[in-house]
Amino acid sequence: MDDYRSIVVLTGAGISAESGIQTFRASDGLWENHRIEDVATPEAFARNPLQVHDFYNARRRSLQAPAIRPNPAHSALARLEYEWQQAGRSFLLVTQNIDNLHERAGSKSLIHMHGELLKARCAISELTYPWTQDLRIDDECRCCRQPGNLRPHVVWFGEIPLQMSQITRALEGCDLFIAIGTSGQVYPAAGFQQMASRYGAETMEINLQETGSNFDHHIYGPAGEAVPALVRDLIQKAQHTSSI
Repeated sequence: MDDYRSIVVLTGAGISAESGIQTFRASDGLWENHRIEDVATPEAFARNPLQVHDFYNARRRSLQAPAIRPNPAHSALARLEYEWQQAGRSFLLVTQNIDNLHERAGSKSLIHMHGELLKARCAISELTYPWTQDLRIDDECRCCRQPGNLRPHVVWFGEIPLQMSQITRALEGCDLFIAIGTSGQVYPAAGFQQMASRYGAETMEINLQETGSNFDHHIYGPAGEAVPALVRDLIQKAQHTSSI
């Protein structure tokens, strides 16, 4: 491995699964026993907002359970960010997850490309607000003062992921791209490896099982074990290079 100056990390459901959060989609195509079309599209919210709110309210409550906490992979990425930025290097963490485990572990250079479960968004103004309680149809929006305009701050199927311009710039400028616990099947995130590689970056994936991907490097095993080991290796090599 080279002396990397700029790292972009993408995390998916696999890293949060080790903290007890259910992965996005089960093998039967359902999301916690719901059809995706019924709870994760703008059409579903327009058709049955009560059902969509109930689904996300349950997930929001589950996320705040005492047993749900960051695992060693989350903590290792926060350490990598700190060490890289202290050395004057660039680091960006992009997550497909809508939980807050990266923040709780200490990550700050972070983009939630699919939104955040603990926020609500006004469908009219697009303003977002912290929201930890249940979200109801008759809740009044703080900006427009109208009930019914608040929705979960989550990117649904058919919607554009958040902060794509910033993510694209980071991928074009990085020299190492790491994907952790993601299936590589959901676009545009599935195209990040190809984009980073096209601009000259080395690419690496960490996953439980082989994916048949075109990454330069593959590490297979639990993120809670593989990520801390990789981070230790990256930091040691960077410190050695700096001391020469």
